[in-house]
Amino acid sequence: MKYILLPTDFSDNSWNAIKYAIQLFKKETCTFHLLNTYTPVIYNVEYVLGSPAQFGLEDIARNTSQVNLSKLVNRISNEFQDNSRHTFETYSRFNTLIPGINVFMEKHPIDLIVMGTQGATGAKEILFGSNTVHVFKDIKCPTLAIPSDFEYETPHELLFPTDLEVDYNHSQLKILIDIAIANHSRLNALHVSTGYELTEVQHKNKLELEHLFTKTAFIYHEVRSMNIIEAIGAFQIKHKINLLAMINNKHSMFENLFFRSTINSIGFHLTVPFLVLPSKA
Repeated sequence: MKYILLPTDFSDNSWNAIKYAIQLFKKETCTFHLLNTYTPVIYNVEYVLGSPAQFGLEDIARNTSQVNLSKLVNRISNEFQDNSRHTFETYSRFNTLIPGINVFMEKHPIDLIVMGTQGATGAKEILFGSNTVHVFKDIKCPTLAIPSDFEYETPHELLFPTDLEVDYNHSQLKILIDIAIANHSRLNALHVSTGYELTEVQHKNKLELEHLFTKTAFIYHEVRSMNIIEAIGAFQIKHKINLLAMINNKHSMFENLFFRSTINSIGFHLTVPFLVLPSKA
């Protein structure tokens, strides 16, 4: 049994992510948790000084959320054949997204979060919507971000850029391993070399990574003297990559790449689903 959290704001983008998740795990037993967090759209002095209940705004927002979740379940039922392996649960929460997810995960085991990369008002030039970035940074759970308008395709070719500075373990990579095995995927581990030989630690981590993917195809690629963004882009052009995966490890390549000036860089065009795995710490 897998437990998948599907945050939704009822946008086309979140619907696209829901469709992807259903198709990705169509052969697996899953409980999908559809979560909508809401806050009343009207904030005025009386509201701030009083309470949402005083004006009935929370009731209105909650009812709207619940109605939309019911419609969403019906839409899923209409567009996908009944799958006895899949169960859908709905949750409305008076909260903002990140605290709402954290509170939800305190009570429910979650293996993976699947969400769109942009919200309803996402600007096309932004690489990731702010909600997606905050989930990457603040939620300790594997998160799969689906680009807008991405049409589902079986993830046969997985790209895993790494600096080999991470001490890999099975629990950390479990969801990626499961996806690879279920889809008979090939994992392409990509290391951008600085021109020096691998250190003893990097060599050890490389061997451990190979060991973890013994049940599926594994290829190690080393690229020399290339910017990591350029390396990822060039590899995606040369190979038909269906999914990109990285570990969000503090002070690592991931943090340097995504949480600094490049976070909204239009030079890095993400065209495939992006799986972010939290670090162990």
